[in-house]
Amino acid sequence: MTTPDPEPGRTPGITPGGGVSPGETPPAEGGTSGISYPEPHEPRKGWGPLALVLIMVVVVLVAIGLVAMVVSLIA
Repeated sequence: MTTPDPEPGRTPGITPGGGVSPGETPPAEGGTSGISYPEPHEPRKGWGPLALVLIMVVVVLVAIGLVAMVVSLIA
């Protein structure tokens, strides 16, 4: 049975100064980046026509309301 904290003098891979020789530890990060295969779904094309029409209707209604407020202040 091994102890959880072995003696530093008997630990394999440790140099006399307390360092670790090259190749004893795994690299910090993987050597690959990005995705390895294309995504299974197509990205969305953007705003649909119904959403754009609804936004334009809201903008027109707000503009009409602002014009009505200005007319009521003047009159």
